[in-house]
Amino acid sequence: MAKRGNGLGGTPVEIPRTGRPNTWGVRTPLHFNPATGRKERYWIGREYKNKTEAERALRKWHTDQEAGTLTPRSDMTMGQLMDGWLAKHRGEDTTKEGYEPKIRLHIKPHIGREKVVEVTDDRLDELYRLLESTPIEANENKPLGPKSVRHIHNIISAALDSVTGPRKLLTVNPAHTANPPTERQIKAATPDFPTLNDHETAHFLKEIWEPCGNRACDGGLTHHCRRDAPLWTAYAATSCRRSEVLGWKWSLIHWDECAIELAWVVVEEGNTYRLRKLTKDGDDNAIIYVDQALMNVLKWQKERQDAERERLGDLWVDHDLVFARDGFKLYRGEAGGPQDPEKVSARWRTARNRLHLPDNFRLHDWRASKITNDLDNHENPVEVSANARHHSPGYTMARYGRRRAEGAKKLAASSANRLGLSSLV
Repeated sequence: MAKRGNGLGGTPVEIPRTGRPNTWGVRTPLHFNPATGRKERYWIGREYKNKTEAERALRKWHTDQEAGTLTPRSDMTMGQLMDGWLAKHRGEDTTKEGYEPKIRLHIKPHIGREKVVEVTDDRLDELYRLLESTPIEANENKPLGPKSVRHIHNIISAALDSVTGPRKLLTVNPAHTANPPTERQIKAATPDFPTLNDHETAHFLKEIWEPCGNRACDGGLTHHCRRDAPLWTAYAATSCRRSEVLGWKWSLIHWDECAIELAWVVVEEGNTYRLRKLTKDGDDNAIIYVDQALMNVLKWQKERQDAERERLGDLWVDHDLVFARDGFKLYRGEAGGPQDPEKVSARWRTARNRLHLPDNFRLHDWRASKITNDLDNHENPVEVSANARHHSPGYTMARYGRRRAEGAKKLAASSANRLGLSSLV
């Protein structure tokens, strides 16, 4: 039998040195490396003072390997891991669109060149504190908020999870013991966006349906002054998101049941937008129920759209959309397709300022207003949650149930009556 080479079987060997005392070294036995998928051996160390130290190091290596706590050797960097993880991600295109800039702008510039096996929870904590304190040009020269930093942590954790486990690159995920911003810190830093009560909403709806009264306005279907009135009404009367209302289709309006099927959304992707199937949280083809009054608004919208289609002729390309792009300042040479969500928001800001609503009242705040007002009026939380497509009534109550002074006073009075406090003095 041929003699094994020195050190190839996990045997300590003496290493001659020039100008200084010889040292001892030891290599691992031939073993499988899950990081590379190959069998290999490598030097545990070559600078041990004597054979005893080398043998001790070898025993520790065997113990760690058997316990599964040995970190495989790999040159994979965090940048390579993030790129590979994002390329294989099975989420929606819009989800990946949200991940990409955070990886490119906030993860790879700071830890992209560091080896995955060398990243620790302390290193991740340093990254989070840096992002929370350093002005960032892409964020209007302001540091990232706690919610954004927590999102970055979740991305890193998910990527590291993909290489953690038996026969994988990592035995434990360092992100699991890191300290990103807590939910309490996120909630404390979240701005309190305004909501409108039912009276304010009713006043707004009355205003947007008033004809402008200009000389060219006949108060009918053709003048542009009320072109967005049905759209704003849809947001105020339902708890639908911006993308969902823009994706409503006539074929999915159930007129007899006063129901609307949510199967499509208009989403932004980079500098463009498109119509796609609704698949958020598995909530495809959800149905919401509305009042006949909103159905009458949609019938008015249908009449106006039919008149617009007849006026434009071949320039109208039908996509079956309730709130399709119309012929006012015709865009891209055709009408009938999905509207640009950013242009819708821009028109909303114009209407908001004209009607003197709060400066920071966004389209999405109609959703919050509707849910909050429903809860304030003691509507069934189960139905409110279902119409908002939340995963549970508990989330709806925790997120939108707000304490009102009137409710607190009513509770105090009811409690006092039950205890008979008025008879004490």
